[in-house]
Order: sequence, then structure tokens, then C-alpha cells
Amino acid sequence: MKTLVYGGSGSGKSAYAESLALESACEKRFYVATMKVFDAEGEQKVMRHRKLREGKNFILVEQTENIGEVSDKLRGYCNGRKSSGNFALLECMSNLVANEMFGENRQVPSADEVAQKVCHDMEEFLAAFDDVVVVSNNIFEDGIEYDESVREYMKALGIVNRWLSKNFDRVVEVVAGIPVEVKKSIGWNDGYNHFR
Repeated sequence: MKTLVYGGSGSGKSAYAESLALESACEKRFYVATMKVFDAEGEQKVMRHRKLREGKNFILVEQTENIGEVSDKLRGYCNGRKSSGNFALLECMSNLVANEMFGENRQVPSADEVAQKVCHDMEEFLAAFDDVVVVSNNIFEDGIEYDESVREYMKALGIVNRWLSKNFDRVVEVVAGIPVEVKKSIGWNDGYNHFR
């Protein structure tokens, strides 16, 4: 089962995503962290998430860019081979897209380039796991006019969120701590292997 959990800042989406992880029958649970920490606020957020995960038996994998490379790291945990029973909670897509777009010492790529890369990398990432929950942010409804680079980032994240929504079995929006199921389907979407 592949599930996208999204919502606004402070909506409770992370806690809900972790509850889905605990429901999974998979024997190994990987928490894939994508956040780069730049300041005290970021460090506080990381500490809050660590506290949320205490006692839940997650194996932490930090991957701030090139999410497809997680499958290589996974082999180390699984004695060099793909094992069945792997669950991944990826937290979160908005950080991953920002990291891909605004990496150090490089020209900022277009929204389409970033989205295509992330979606391609996600195909490789998904192949390594039996169950996946991806957390993403809803950043599209505040009505603020941003500069061009932020608008390009928002466009890239929007494309990626749509790709995830189309290709995942389930989509849940968390609103004020309440999960609202937006999509639930049986099996994989026929268009899974194609970026559109």
C-alpha cells in the first residue's frame, strides 16, 4: 500500500503518518528523513519528530536529495538483498523538493526539471519497499504573493504531489488533526511507471 499524507503546517499529518506505520505488518520500519537543518528552529523540529518516534522501532535513514539512492542504503540493513516486509515513512516531500531545487553551489533548475527528477527517483525508492507513507505539505492556500523562485518551488511541489496522488493507492489530507480520506483504490494505477 502506498499512501500520501498531506496537510498544512501543524495539522497533525506527521503523527497520523506514524500511526499508519505502526499499523503496518512489515517487519522492518524505515524512517526516511529529508530535512536539512540550518538553524535552531529546524533543530527543534527534528527533536520534536524524534520524540514522536521514540519506542516505535524505526530505522533512521537520512536522505536529503537523490531519494532513489535509499535503496542502496537499504541493502546494508538487509544483508545485501531486498527483503520482504519493508515499510518506509518518508518525511517529507516538501523538504526533498526544496533540497533538489535549492542545493548548494548550483543554478536553480526549473520546476519541471525538479519535479521530473523527484518523480523518477521516487520510482526507484518505491521499488525497495512493500508499504510506503509519504508526508507532504499543503502550501498552496495562504494567498501570499511570492517571488519567482518560491513560485517555481511551489509549482514543482504541486507537480510532485499530483504525481504521488495519481500513482499512490491512498491519499489522506489531515485537517486540524482529523484525517480525511481523499482517495482509496485497490492495486496500482496503470500509469505508475510514467511521469506525466
